[in-house]
Amino acid sequence: MLQNVTGPPTRRSLEFGIYRDGDNNLDAIQESTLSQALRTSRHDSRIEFTVEDTTRLRADGDAISSGALHTEQYTIADGDVARVHVTRAHDMSNEANLARFVAHTLDNAQASGAHQTWIDLVDHGGGDGGGLETRDGSVMSMPDIGKAIADGVALHAQEHPEDAGRDVDGVVANQCLMDTMGFADALSHAGVKYLAASPETMLAPGVPSNVAHSIASHEQDPKAMAQAVVNDVMRTKYDAGDVDGFGPAAAFDVLDLDPSKVARAETAIKRLNDDVAAHAADANVRSAVRDDARGIDGMVRFPEATKDMPWRADRPAIAFYDTLASDARLSERVRGDARDAADAVRSLVLSHRESNDFKPFGGSDYSDAVGPTVHLPTTRREIDPWAAAGVTETDNAFYDAVDENAMTRVIT
Repeated sequence: MLQNVTGPPTRRSLEFGIYRDGDNNLDAIQESTLSQALRTSRHDSRIEFTVEDTTRLRADGDAISSGALHTEQYTIADGDVARVHVTRAHDMSNEANLARFVAHTLDNAQASGAHQTWIDLVDHGGGDGGGLETRDGSVMSMPDIGKAIADGVALHAQEHPEDAGRDVDGVVANQCLMDTMGFADALSHAGVKYLAASPETMLAPGVPSNVAHSIASHEQDPKAMAQAVVNDVMRTKYDAGDVDGFGPAAAFDVLDLDPSKVARAETAIKRLNDDVAAHAADANVRSAVRDDARGIDGMVRFPEATKDMPWRADRPAIAFYDTLASDARLSERVRGDARDAADAVRSLVLSHRESNDFKPFGGSDYSDAVGPTVHLPTTRREIDPWAAAGVTETDNAFYDAVDENAMTRVIT
């Protein structure tokens, strides 16, 4: 049952939901996102955090033995933890469980009078393959994440029709590789306005919870909010053992998911993909497009990357389309399509920063990693290599809507 919202609200600017799945090797290191939230709340009374944390690190009550996987639900505000509820471990990669958390966070937002609601998803991520790693090592699909958020909004509206206009304003993906056109599309269709994410793998604990302060501080200025959030992430330094001062991300963006902008990008990408496919019988066209795609490194740009990792085919969309637009071997029509696609995707990027020498990844260059990625396999081996494990980057609405398979057939 959702909580009943009663009594006069305590006015806050932001309800920030932290949904942390610690049933894996990130449990200990990503726990610091919660201590960060506690510190942030001490200094900024405008923020209330709604937390659902599945972990082995703490246990509260005789019913749960120390060290057992369990789920804790509580709020953090004004430097205090309240409304603590401890249960057996939830399945955090279950769509219905995420939907209930979204609804609960919106309930709390109504009770606190918050003007905005954001959700922070904390776990392993897999780009267009999904995120919120399941206990068998696969992931919750990207379409299911989007649907869970939409279902949670609908559940809150059903239980509280007087507050039916409240929705999820933004998603922070404290997960790897979630800055993708596919995820942006899924969230936009779920009514989410902003996505804060990295196109590359992230180093845990990842996105600091103090981004909530930046969001609350720039309620009326999305551009300033986005710049502050990106700066928070890219300026953060963590220490771990003999590795001093490592940053959590090689690149980070905040995207504007306005439905009209996302639709414009999809239309432009589809036109480009279809026109390239229509000219694919010309060997010169095929060669040019393949060269351009292969000239752009995919993600997982670090020494330990293995060839079977699907995200090696996740390439920065703007970089690819800009390269096509400047390739004199292609027709003016195709180059014009590419310019339109690049401009349309670029319009989604509210703010970004990237590194041209990310030392934790062997000094890899991310200067082209601006904006979301698209799945662009350049060999057949790169097309869903982990599909047997339930990770597919091609089974989603965006891939189908823009005829991405037409481009894939040309460049593989």
